Amino acid sequence: VQLQAYGGGLVQAGGSLRLSCAASGRTFGTLGWFRQVLGKDREFVAGIKWSGGSTRYLDSVKGRFTISKDNAKKMVYLQMNSLKPEDTAVYYCAARLTTIIWSSMHDQRQYDYWGQGTKVTVSS
Repeated sequence: VQLQAYGGGLVQAGGSLRLSCAASGRTFGTLGWFRQVLGKDREFVAGIKWSGGSTRYLDSVKGRFTISKDNAKKMVYLQMNSLKPEDTAVYYCAARLTTIIWSSMHDQRQYDYWGQGTKVTVSS
């Protein structure tokens, strides 16, 4: 099982980026995006169930970020619009082979596999 995240970069406040996560090896139950700022705990951003597609978001990104998936390509995306400097972080994709219930989707302990991070920097 491998997860590879990419798409980060430098963008001005108000701009957009789309992160991608390529998932290979097996079929997953739930995939998520987390982010981490140096010196702080890793934070849940968004999650999606592979079957059905139900989603969950961090409150501060609702209406700005959208998580989506392409089952055939085994890809998960995070479209980030109206970016703010406080969105600056290293973003990680994570997966679990079985489905995570919605109420636990934010819990990083539920995820078994992690990709390498991709850095997002939002300048003011």
